[in-house]
Amino acid sequence: MHCSVDKALLVLIVCTSAYAVPWRKSEPSAKCGYESCHPVKEGYLNVHFIPHTHDDVGWLKTVDQYYFGTNSSIQLAGVQFILDSVITELAKDPNKRFIYVETAFFWKWWVDQSEDTQSIVKDLVASGRLEFIGGAWSMNDEAAANYMSIVDQFTWGLRKLNDTFGECGRPHIGWQIDPFGHSRQMATLFSQFGYDGLFFGRLDYEEKIQRLTNKTAEMIWQSSPNIGSSADLYTQVLYNYYSAPDGFCFDIVCGVNPIVDDIRSPEYNVETKANYLMNYLRYQEKAYQNHGNVILTMGGDFTYQDANYYFKSLDKLIKHINSKQASGSKINAIYSTPSCYLKAVNDQKITFPTKQDDFFPYKSDKHSYWTGYFTSRPTQKYYERRGNNHLQTCKQLSVQSLAGAKYEPKITPLRETMGVMQHHDAITGTEKQHVANDYARLLSEAIEECEEASCTILSGLAAGVETPAECKTCHLLNISQCGVSEHSEQFVLTLYNPLSRPVTEFVRLPIPSETAYSVVDPSGLRLTVQFVPLPSAVLRIPGRESSATVELVFQAEDLPPLGYKSYLVTKESSSSYLNTLRAKRSAESETGGPVDIGDRRLGLTIDDSDPRRFVLYVDNEEVPLIQEFLYYKSMVGDNLKDYKRASGAYIFRPDGEPISVCDNQKKPRRVSGPVVQEIHRECNEWVSQVIRLYNGDDHIEFEWLVGPIPNDDKIGKEVISRFRIPFYKNNQTFYTDSNGREMLKRILNYRPSFALKENVENVSGNYYPITSRISLTDEQTRFSVLNDRSQGGSSLQDGEVELMVHRRIFHDDAFGVDEALNETAFGVGLVARGHHYLTYGPVDKLFEVERLLAQRKLIRPQYFFTKKHSVVSYEELKKSTALQYTGLKKPLPNNVQLLTLEPWKDGSVLLRFEHIFEYNENKNLSTPVVIDVQDLFTKFRVVSLKETILGGNQWLAENTKLTWMPENSNSSGTEQLTRPDQNSIDPKHVMLTPMQIRTFVAEIIPNSS
Repeated sequence: MHCSVDKALLVLIVCTSAYAVPWRKSEPSAKCGYESCHPVKEGYLNVHFIPHTHDDVGWLKTVDQYYFGTNSSIQLAGVQFILDSVITELAKDPNKRFIYVETAFFWKWWVDQSEDTQSIVKDLVASGRLEFIGGAWSMNDEAAANYMSIVDQFTWGLRKLNDTFGECGRPHIGWQIDPFGHSRQMATLFSQFGYDGLFFGRLDYEEKIQRLTNKTAEMIWQSSPNIGSSADLYTQVLYNYYSAPDGFCFDIVCGVNPIVDDIRSPEYNVETKANYLMNYLRYQEKAYQNHGNVILTMGGDFTYQDANYYFKSLDKLIKHINSKQASGSKINAIYSTPSCYLKAVNDQKITFPTKQDDFFPYKSDKHSYWTGYFTSRPTQKYYERRGNNHLQTCKQLSVQSLAGAKYEPKITPLRETMGVMQHHDAITGTEKQHVANDYARLLSEAIEECEEASCTILSGLAAGVETPAECKTCHLLNISQCGVSEHSEQFVLTLYNPLSRPVTEFVRLPIPSETAYSVVDPSGLRLTVQFVPLPSAVLRIPGRESSATVELVFQAEDLPPLGYKSYLVTKESSSSYLNTLRAKRSAESETGGPVDIGDRRLGLTIDDSDPRRFVLYVDNEEVPLIQEFLYYKSMVGDNLKDYKRASGAYIFRPDGEPISVCDNQKKPRRVSGPVVQEIHRECNEWVSQVIRLYNGDDHIEFEWLVGPIPNDDKIGKEVISRFRIPFYKNNQTFYTDSNGREMLKRILNYRPSFALKENVENVSGNYYPITSRISLTDEQTRFSVLNDRSQGGSSLQDGEVELMVHRRIFHDDAFGVDEALNETAFGVGLVARGHHYLTYGPVDKLFEVERLLAQRKLIRPQYFFTKKHSVVSYEELKKSTALQYTGLKKPLPNNVQLLTLEPWKDGSVLLRFEHIFEYNENKNLSTPVVIDVQDLFTKFRVVSLKETILGGNQWLAENTKLTWMPENSNSSGTEQLTRPDQNSIDPKHVMLTPMQIRTFVAEIIPNSS
């Protein structure tokens, strides 16, 4: 999709009634999957022709433009015509094969087809002629996507396929041919989805050369040290990315002449073409193990818009190659699929090398590290996280309403939009601006539908009767703007907690400075409130339309698991205004004394002479800390040579050392009060920060605000926040998360799997995706920074952590977008605002702090506002409204999280529980744990559980996988997933081991109470 094949590289390598059935069973006579494969020939090189199309769910065009084929001036691409054309050709010839990947596009096409066409497609799937590969809603990115959203979008895509096509619709293969690097956690998820193998195209070109040279491009990816061999996954690096060899794309989008096999014609070319391809295949064969099979990807971006054009040339090519067997050729060409190729390789029973790390960072030449997209479009990355929060909330509430099916039409748009957002040109920020705008539109509309369902259900839980609710959410709280809190005499704030343990939330509501409010909690207690002035940089945010200059802050303690608390917020009368004003003044900034927050248990003090320098206090220990903002100048280039590569949406290529942006910053401002203490720092007109510590918290929060990044000098700027503890010794080693779950060890300028010889870009070449946290350790202590969205980050010096927070660039990097990453809003550069969370302390204690903090920041309490039309007393409100509710009778243990609670089929519920700790992280929490699910929920009782594989699309007891033989292994093959001896699981005794996720279809009955 994004770049052509590297020419230099080419030259170099020339169900029972007790349960709702979670899927359709296929017809007994169906022969799909491995049973539908064309036979291979022993003693031959079997060439598996794989007809395929790669259809981006948005990139240069929007999702709808790609599907319908409009806006052809940008790209000639129409997915509906691809599917129309391919189905027609497959139906003509039982010999042909085709794979399809993106369920989002397939489903859009499927629902518009006649019954006759649908019947034809079902026959094609049942006979293995059309095979679904990957099968998720989109081909997700593996750097910026969080595991929770990845699991969700696979679940939805796989559900659609199995509901429609039965077992023959269940994919066996991961097909990640275009994402820009590959995560270890993604491989673990594929193994738990029950997949037999993974194919991908992109990895560091040095690693690719070495693997092809050493015949290690096929491997057993041992993807989880916690789950063990059940997470092992056969993985192959494709030879030619995912494209056809040069000159062999026979499609209207390629402009390549078709095969002519009429020897009487002067256009006859089949002999030349076939000989060239056979030589190419011999070179390819030498790069892989000797098992007699090669995979030949015949397709590319939006190919097969006229499938007859492509297939006719392939027919002639295959026929001509095979005709040479009569004269001694040992090459056998067949139509095939990745599954059939995989089965042929597996049948050879040979051993493969292993891999334990991941495939980040990815570089396509020595100056092109694809590490910029870890941060590109930071506001979009944050919006996607908020979308996930809304989705989990409305799924959970719909189950607790005991009428889940009723709300499916409101939930599904967000399920599907979140699936689109995981695409490797969506969450990455590597799309054209008009496509980014369309993603935001889709997400906004889908969130609104989900909110409507959530509000209706909450009204039923609160008042006993579900009514179309008047509640709303304030989507602009991230810029301290909310019409309800700014303009209401009185309102009720309901905080729903989607986590399965109680959490404390520090609420911040924007209000006008001349007003004051009281807050009463569900028990009638009037809470301590604090009025905190908004930083002037927030008031200046372009497009902010708000009368608020102050935030009302209070502590909402112990929000119940899967439940809510409602708070009555009332504007103070004039008679009490003077007293309130005094309270507000006590929270204003202090002009004298030290600029500090917290105490010696946890706190920090700013150095009087240098606002970048702090003393951090942790349990009476004094730790020097430096925190500052800097920017890298973006490299400018014309991209005609590798050394002229420009920084862009994909590529991070800094020009020189980072430059401080805080040289002339104003004197910091201190805000103190009973709920929160803050330091407001303003570096300049476009970079500022609030450092805060809430009462009783276990971490320090750094809220950054960056933008509009100036463009007067036309120099691109890539802004970082850097934290440094001088004299800290982490031996050039640091740790980053993999999609928000397991942590991976990183060493500067080192790769565990290959010899890194050309790391001339030693900054971007040491950047990794940080989706939840980055950590350092000196063995006794641990120093970590957590974030609220995906960012690129590294530790380039001992004791140092840097995270890139924003990018504004004025040149394109020439990998297809053909636009500079120059986001604007309201006529100026885009402003981004976000949070970092700093933790420091003893190693085993910090693991617990970090894991629980990461969960709280990923799945946050959801705010619902209900404006009161007339002022009521607490007593009056309590008579008509249940002001608190808990969805769990008791919290789950700290090492267990309810990952999924959503309505499933025929009144059943899909449940996922996960262990959120790794082995050896904490003495007490890194151990197996048993939970009782039967009587866990307030509204219903689980009467039976049946376990599925991770995607919910096959009973675990029925799942069988191919076995593989890793090198240096004493076993005859990898272990299978741990399967129960019986289908039903005792809901009173569900055990989880570290990092394990278990998925169940649950039958429930309402609790009598």
